[in-house]
Amino acid sequence: MRPGNIDGVHRTTVLRSDDLEYDLPPGLIATRPAEPRDSARLMVVSRTDPALLEHAHVRDLPRFLLAGDVMVRNASRVLPARLEGVRRDSAGRVGGLFLHEPAPGVWRVLLRSNGKLRPGVVIDLLDAHGVRGGVSLTLDARDEEAWLARPSLEGAASTPDAPALLARIGATPLPPYILRARRERSLDLDDDLDRAWYQTVYASDAHAGSVAAPTAGLHFTPGLLARLESMGVRGADLALHVGAGTFKPVESAHVEEHPIHSEWCEVPGDTLRAVDEARARGGRCVAIGTTSARALESVPEGHADAWRGETRLLITPGYEWKRVDTLLTNFHLPRSTLLAMVAALFPEPGGVQRLLALYATAVRERYRFYSYGDAMLILP
Repeated sequence: MRPGNIDGVHRTTVLRSDDLEYDLPPGLIATRPAEPRDSARLMVVSRTDPALLEHAHVRDLPRFLLAGDVMVRNASRVLPARLEGVRRDSAGRVGGLFLHEPAPGVWRVLLRSNGKLRPGVVIDLLDAHGVRGGVSLTLDARDEEAWLARPSLEGAASTPDAPALLARIGATPLPPYILRARRERSLDLDDDLDRAWYQTVYASDAHAGSVAAPTAGLHFTPGLLARLESMGVRGADLALHVGAGTFKPVESAHVEEHPIHSEWCEVPGDTLRAVDEARARGGRCVAIGTTSARALESVPEGHADAWRGETRLLITPGYEWKRVDTLLTNFHLPRSTLLAMVAALFPEPGGVQRLLALYATAVRERYRFYSYGDAMLILP
């Protein structure tokens, strides 16, 4: 099943990408998560009541959720997808990002190199400590933005799958803005720390495939999850493999013209039925992060069986939400489709302006932004 660029919005105007701009002091970009995870700050607001604005912490979620709510989490596991290597023909350095494995023994990768890359070039990949790990890539062909390459493991009769190879030579695929902020602040943190930090506590080995974290989920601890369950908030999982396109800024004049990235997702029937049953009894569907929201909203209305496929759903202001009532989310980049999605939770007209006013409050209150930053809870 491959849904197209689903919109489902009837509007008389379109959203200008310039309207998603805001100013952020560089010092508010978080370079590491709060410790413990649930000590991150939490801005609590309402979709329909502009007067509701409370400053709390993620550990306070039990105050704001109710028995009978269902909390939907993205259990996709982040792969150590960041690549560094050396060309055999020139010894030049190559950096890149593993995207996915379209077929056994074939990788699709983004690569950057000072010298021109061409089919046939062999790259010896380095581990997170800069040591050759016995894994190489042979470049085959290039599409509009990425390379298809064949991986091999030295001395192996057959090539292991991507997760096994990446465990040997990959590094945590932190967003460029975190790496840049760390360089500017002279912070040198070991990749072993990020491998733990940049993974939710409920990530599943059965759903390894993301190349960026579902960041709202990073705030949860086992203790917080247990507290929520004990008070009657049910947890339900799905998987959406977060792609590199999640960080791509909107460069077109209007958001609807943006070539939205596709992401693979799988929503179990049990999760869909849990959402439907909770809402029928007056409970709320609480999406943990925009990835969970995107996956839920990609499933056709009325569908209650397991659903999987590629989603190209673009959610912008005016969208009529089918399942999501409440959203826990981080603070997102300017000119991003994620910012447009969050703005779509607020009534029109004025949803974008309302969200940007809340972001301005977050800046004044010194909230920490982006993947390792603080969170916002948007109640009905």
